[in-house]
Amino acid sequence: MVDSVADGVICGADAFLVGIAVAGDGLPHDLRAMLAQAIEHRLDVWNGLHGFVAEDPDLGPLAAKLGVRVHDVRKPPDDLPVGAGRVRELDQTIVLAVGTDANIGKMTAMLQLRDALASRGVRTAFAPTGQTGIFIEGWGICVDAVVADFIAGAAEAVTIRAARDADIVMVEGQGSILHPGYSGVSLGLLHGSLPHALIACHQPSRATFRHNSWLPIPPLSTVIDLHESIANPLRPTTTIGVSLNTSDLSDRDARAAVDRAKEETGLPVVDPVRQDPAPLVEAVREFDRERRAKLRRASA
Repeated sequence: MVDSVADGVICGADAFLVGIAVAGDGLPHDLRAMLAQAIEHRLDVWNGLHGFVAEDPDLGPLAAKLGVRVHDVRKPPDDLPVGAGRVRELDQTIVLAVGTDANIGKMTAMLQLRDALASRGVRTAFAPTGQTGIFIEGWGICVDAVVADFIAGAAEAVTIRAARDADIVMVEGQGSILHPGYSGVSLGLLHGSLPHALIACHQPSRATFRHNSWLPIPPLSTVIDLHESIANPLRPTTTIGVSLNTSDLSDRDARAAVDRAKEETGLPVVDPVRQDPAPLVEAVREFDRERRAKLRRASA
């Protein structure tokens, strides 16, 4: 942790990462000043905001003049297709994280499961669909910055690429199909990635949707049924486990929340950061084995 861009340079930093999230477009005034300092110190810029540094009338030319590389990771590719179900052509098992709300740990859950599966020798890939996932993996598409007609196509593209060297693809979820602000992105991602299985993500302490205190979050089981009913006309999909975010609960309350979710859904439930993710890992492995066995029987 440093107090300024200059201190970071002294400590050996070679990049400036914009990891904050702000509502709307543009670059906040204070951040613009820090970005200018970072570029003047010739630090690479990794920017996750909707406002693009490379296209800024002041910062863009400055970066170009000094030869500074700018990565505006929310800028979508120019050649995205409209969604057309291309993921159906993959042999890989596709697992998508969905949520009862936005910002409850869908990315974290899938990364934890990807790492745990890989440690068990399972060829597993993570498909990044948001800026932080791209920061971690070094590639991906921010589906929330894509023109609406192409969200499903972007989800297809990122899922297909992740599947190149994997048997199981863990797709990073976004938003919630019931969230007033983000439902369109969530639906496009669901229909574009065409998951075989879902991991339902939930924060037990939340009663209303993020930034929308007027709207209660429905019961977890209701949200699970809703996701499956929306996905199933395109591809048979089932929820195989629940990932809880219990970061704001005591150990005792976290265990109680896990027990309640198990009773409500009848599914494996765990906080994969706070607890051993093995129940969800085994749920993914068992689903993958059963799916492949069915395919072999069908082709025999």
